[in-house]
Amino acid sequence: MAAPPPNVIGRIAAVLRALSAAQRDGASTSEIARASALARPTTHRLLVALADEGYVDRDHRTGQWYLGPELYLLGGVAANRYDVTRHARASVHRLAAATGESAFFSARRGEETVCLLREDGAFPIRSFVLFEGARFPLGVVSAGQVVLALLPDREIDDYLSRTDLTVRWGAQHRADAVRERIARTRELGYAVNPGLVVEGSWGMAAAVFDQAGEPAWALTLTGVESRFRDDRRPELGALLLEEAHRLTKTLQA
Repeated sequence: MAAPPPNVIGRIAAVLRALSAAQRDGASTSEIARASALARPTTHRLLVALADEGYVDRDHRTGQWYLGPELYLLGGVAANRYDVTRHARASVHRLAAATGESAFFSARRGEETVCLLREDGAFPIRSFVLFEGARFPLGVVSAGQVVLALLPDREIDDYLSRTDLTVRWGAQHRADAVRERIARTRELGYAVNPGLVVEGSWGMAAAVFDQAGEPAWALTLTGVESRFRDDRRPELGALLLEEAHRLTKTLQA
C-alpha cells in the first residue's frame, strides 16, 4: 500500500484526486480513504472541512461524496491558462471517426496520466478501462506507457527504482517487463497495451509534446482484442502518430 502523504496539503490533494476518479457515482468515505492511503477518520475530517468551503459536496441520502461547486469555479479560471482540451478535441474526434474505436486525450500530472477527453467511435463494443478523470501511474495503460518510454533514461531509472507497480497492477508490471515495453515503444513510436489491465481490453497511444519537448500528453485508442490484431495495429499506430504530430505542432505554436 502507498504511504500516506506527509503533510495536510498533500492529504487534501490526495483526497481530491481520489474523488476526481469517482466519475458521476461519487465515492464513500471508505473508498476515498483507501484510494488516498489515509485513515478513515482522517479522511472524514478532511471531507467535512472541504465541504464547509464548497470544495466537495455530499448526498446525504446515499452518503456519497462528489467534487464541489467551488472547484468548478476555480477550474473555469485555471482553464484560461492550462486547458488544452479545446485543441485536442478535434484530434480525438478524428481518431474515433476514422477507426470506430474509443479515442482519448490524457495529460501527464507528475507520475500519473489523467484522462481528460473521451469520444466513442461507431463500433458497438466498448472498453471502459479509461474514462474522463481516470488516473493511472506511469507505465500503466498505453498512455502511461508511451509517456514513460519517452522520458530521459535517468528519469525512467529513478521512477522504476522506487515504484512497485505489481502491488496493484500485477506481475505483468514488473520493472523488467515495463522496460521491455519501453524498448518496444521506442522502436515503434507508439505504445501497445495488450490487455494488461483488463484481459481482452487493448489500447494504443502516441505522445504529444510540449514546448520543452517533453511528453506531456497522449492520444489513445482502446477497444476489444479482436479490433487490435497484428495486421491492423500498424494502421492504428500511423493514425495515432499523425494526430499526435499535428496536435504537438498546434500546442507548440
